[in-house]
Amino acid sequence: MFKKLAVVSGLSVFLASGFALMPAQADLDFRGTLSGEPLDLTGEKETPAFKEFKNTGVNPYNGKQEDVNKGYVIFSTACSGCHGHLAEGKLGPALSDDYWTYPSNLEDKGLFETIYGGAAGMMGPQQGLLEADEILHVMSWVRALQNDPEKAKKAVETSERRNG
Repeated sequence: MFKKLAVVSGLSVFLASGFALMPAQADLDFRGTLSGEPLDLTGEKETPAFKEFKNTGVNPYNGKQEDVNKGYVIFSTACSGCHGHLAEGKLGPALSDDYWTYPSNLEDKGLFETIYGGAAGMMGPQQGLLEADEILHVMSWVRALQNDPEKAKKAVETSERRNG
């Protein structure tokens, strides 16, 4: 009888705390930077990092040197033609300073929306050209430029050593 009472009491406390009633976290609403239309993320490879990002809007690769390194390698082949080897800007704007054409890009969710769905000028949507996980890696390098320049520099040096 005591065990049954203890289990019922424990369950009551658990239910009263609200944990059992919490809904599963839903994906955020991702929209095109220019159009405001919903971005269609169906068909994207569901890596653990991308799943987490869709729920939180925060890039789980930020600050992790290995992921920053991968981000630079992808950036150097997919983005540097317009944004410059070190994101200093060329045809496209600089990404290594504190000015952003779209203030929403200060947040990871906004930066993803701009890369995935495109922006004004020559920045076409990268949907279908880069996987969502690759975009997250690129974003981690861009964030390192702003938040941890030593990690960004190390990523460039690592890439140059491998290719040089």
